[in-house]
Amino acid sequence: MVQQFAAAAGFDLAGIAPIEDFRELGYFPRWIAAGHAGEMKYMETRDEQGRLKRASFAHAAPWARSVVVCALTYNTEQPYSTQTNDPTRGWISRYAWGGRDYHDILMPRLRQVEVALKENSGADLVTRCYVDTGPIIERVAAKYAGIGWIGKNTCILNQKMGSWLFLGVILTSLELEAIATVPAPDRCGSCTRCLDACPTNAFVAPYQLDASRCISYLTIEKRGTLACDDDLRSGIGRHVFGCDICQDVCPWNRKAPVTNLEEFQPRPEFVNPGLEWLAQLSAEEFREKFRGSPVKRAKLHGLRRNAVIAMGNSGNQEFLPLLRKLEADENAAVRESASWAARKLKGG
Repeated sequence: MVQQFAAAAGFDLAGIAPIEDFRELGYFPRWIAAGHAGEMKYMETRDEQGRLKRASFAHAAPWARSVVVCALTYNTEQPYSTQTNDPTRGWISRYAWGGRDYHDILMPRLRQVEVALKENSGADLVTRCYVDTGPIIERVAAKYAGIGWIGKNTCILNQKMGSWLFLGVILTSLELEAIATVPAPDRCGSCTRCLDACPTNAFVAPYQLDASRCISYLTIEKRGTLACDDDLRSGIGRHVFGCDICQDVCPWNRKAPVTNLEEFQPRPEFVNPGLEWLAQLSAEEFREKFRGSPVKRAKLHGLRRNAVIAMGNSGNQEFLPLLRKLEADENAAVRESASWAARKLKGG
């Protein structure tokens, strides 16, 4: 029934999991204590008893009895980051190519499933819908709902769909019958391509990510300067918003189907955008170009800082005049990054 509701709403996959203290959730407090969340303090949200909400579904929603997980692919036919190497251009993560925030695309569909559940439950149902917005770890729910297994790169992987999946979840007070009583088997095997390909060595071990070293964190969540570690800045390469490397090299994504949803079709200017263009965007141009886009999360100065770092990693000394200009930028992080980039291009 739930899968029918999800399919009618346009989702590719759906499943149900019971509310339990799954083994993976028990690792979360140690992950936080190790500092792997970096500056993402929202990951440390606690309940009234001071317990980390993400360490247990019961901490986040004591009334919940089951969780519905819906998945939607966003893969397109555009090239992977590992297939392009133009040093004058940056890389925006595939999920942000369409120009619309995925929250705004998934949430109406998730609400449609929620309405169908309430209309067909025959009970006074309490629900909460989240699209990467609640104090829960969606991929753990997805694993036990049968969506796929958690790969060594910590992404949810489906044997047919790959890992290019957005997840939406509905917590419900009704004890729905779980669709997947046995989680999908882990099919990563001995493969370590995702771990080996990470330029910033963000993986502490298989299945363990230090988010504070992840390029997605560094280019989106990390505010201010990145002067703390030059190796990290060098490892960012030409990424200006997010990173796809650990998914690009995954064998399970080689035959992943592509979406025909108009919302996810890439805007040409978002695929391999010119670094000079990004670094010189005015506030008005940034608002106009990225209105409704996930890229807004990086903010103008963050995107400019990232573009400047990518220039420093490019080896292209033609960027030096612009970098000298940006050493006088109004933003301290941009100024510092421009000085670093200029020194690197000069061999310093």
